[in-house]
Amino acid sequence: MPKSTKSAKTTKSAKTTKKKPARKANAAFMKPMTPSATLAAVVGSKPIPRTEVTKRLWAYIKKNKLQDPKSKRTIRADAALKAVFGGKSSVDMFEMTKLVGKHLS
Repeated sequence: MPKSTKSAKTTKSAKTTKKKPARKANAAFMKPMTPSATLAAVVGSKPIPRTEVTKRLWAYIKKNKLQDPKSKRTIRADAALKAVFGGKSSVDMFEMTKLVGKHLS
């Protein structure tokens, strides 16, 4: 039998895509934390996860119009938030999460 002159290597050029499973929330963020007395004045006294603390803080900030109108990343503290922010009258939104972390246990 004559040999075939074709050297047909079939390679797939299309990539096979694997679907990743749905991303699970980090358990550390979902663990209920007890807010301090000063933070409880804003978000409530029941133990809640960090993510919920942040949501409630933003709801409080927006309800009381405490965002700087020119720079939305800056939060102007009222009396309740000033105690949470360690006496600062204005903080950046990223600094806010750092300061609030000190009030959770």
